[in-house]
Amino acid sequence: MKQLFLVILIIISTQLVHAQEGWESGGWVGTAHYFGDLNTNFDLTKPGLAAGVVFRYNFNERVCLKFGGSFAQISADDADSDNIFEQARNLSFQSNVWDGNAQFEFNFLPYVHGSKNEFFSPYLFAGMSVYNFNPMTEYQGELVELRPLGTEGQFRGEEYYSTQAALAYGGGIKLSLGYYWSINVEISARKLFTDYLDDVSTIYPDPDDVENFRGPLAAALTDRSIDLPGVEERFEPGRQRGNEFNNDAFVISSVSILYYFGDLRCPKILRN
Repeated sequence: MKQLFLVILIIISTQLVHAQEGWESGGWVGTAHYFGDLNTNFDLTKPGLAAGVVFRYNFNERVCLKFGGSFAQISADDADSDNIFEQARNLSFQSNVWDGNAQFEFNFLPYVHGSKNEFFSPYLFAGMSVYNFNPMTEYQGELVELRPLGTEGQFRGEEYYSTQAALAYGGGIKLSLGYYWSINVEISARKLFTDYLDDVSTIYPDPDDVENFRGPLAAALTDRSIDLPGVEERFEPGRQRGNEFNNDAFVISSVSILYYFGDLRCPKILRN
């Protein structure tokens, strides 16, 4: 990631030709996938809905600054796992994720709106994201918010933050449909600094302590394990509930339509 940021900054500082400059904006739709403690086998069979808006400023035909906002639905269920230990753990979650981001973008090929020769380019981007999430699970036919329950023994006031920052990066292909309109197909990933996107990270707490601090509902949702043939290990206090050394992530695949508000300019002539 550091090398990618450095390359982008060098390109920005050395670009002197301004054949294309201006804003473009539009909307996109796509799918979202979650990866973490409740999806360790990278299952892609249950995508969530995703949609958003994008605003891009073109410095020239190579370098852009992009701003975006998105909504994504993510979920996972141990029942879908291939791992029998995870099936017996029997945890699940779902969450809406609201995301705002800013990224620098680099076109591998010169890209000019309306050009007959430079009308498409693959591109890479990297930047920062601020997102909000709220993991929930279904219990006795109702959706229950997990964060306020402290399911891993968090004391009141020590819960994980529901709004956090992340690294946003990815790539795609852009295609000009004419001077004003273009279509982009991209994959955008979020490298999170938390392992609680799914409310699962460390070890099982003492259920009696959880019930004393948070009530019977919290204690019930701390350990939802079931008996399965071949699983002799008990889900007791202190045993592994998640993997705290591997943070969660989510990835969005999208198709967007953008409208260009900028103009084409003649290259600047450098004089001695």
